[in-house]
Amino acid sequence: MFNLAMLSILRSFLASLLLLLSASCQADLIETIGRIKPAIVGIGSFHKLRSPPVNFLGTGFVIGDGQHVITNVHVISDLSDGKNKDALIIMTGKGNKPELRNTTIVAQDKEHDLALLRFEGTALPVMKLGNASKIKEGALLAFTGFPIGMVLGFYPVTHRATISSITPVILPAQNTRQLDATKIRQLQRSAYTVFQLDGTAYPGNSGSPLYDVDTGEVYGVVNMVFVKDKKESILSDPSGISYAIPGNYIMDLLKQNGQMTSD
Repeated sequence: MFNLAMLSILRSFLASLLLLLSASCQADLIETIGRIKPAIVGIGSFHKLRSPPVNFLGTGFVIGDGQHVITNVHVISDLSDGKNKDALIIMTGKGNKPELRNTTIVAQDKEHDLALLRFEGTALPVMKLGNASKIKEGALLAFTGFPIGMVLGFYPVTHRATISSITPVILPAQNTRQLDATKIRQLQRSAYTVFQLDGTAYPGNSGSPLYDVDTGEVYGVVNMVFVKDKKESILSDPSGISYAIPGNYIMDLLKQNGQMTSD
């Protein structure tokens, strides 16, 4: 018969199994972080007459041929119209003196807040893109970036995050008083879903890759401004929830601009 002693043994076995699975997952993430960190870059502006000359704007990651970067459009918005005299740069390396690379904007997908950049100099290690349509709620992923910029030095930070929900980027208003022309246009055009995360991201994380802890394949781009503006516009205070744009829109942006992704 199934008795208390057997139940105790079963509980002990399950606890041991969970510890082994947790340790395995942690080991995989440690190895993955070491592999992908060289592909994580900072996005910034540079003006030699300013003090300090470098202004941190957000995070990006290298893809394709090793000379292209994906980030958010809102990260580079002050530089994209050409009126700002600052130069767009990426920052690579680590420590207190990152290497600066001159960078140009190749293309922008403003509807999904994605920007494709190209930087000068030698190619960097790249991140591969996974099939974001396969991601389900409950998937355990991670994101790496610079949550507080360069305040404590140029060191990328990693957070683990579960896909807590796959949700529309914009919700219908609760009543007609909350509708205006802008929201109506958004509802008509923005019929796509985003990933809601249970991990805490910060403004500096905008543009960070959301990736598989085992393979390092990118499934989304962390977004801390664009999605909140659309999804949480009826809230008086930000919710603190983090979101990511699904990576299939990166694929579309690359195809539209003749860029090939890594195999």
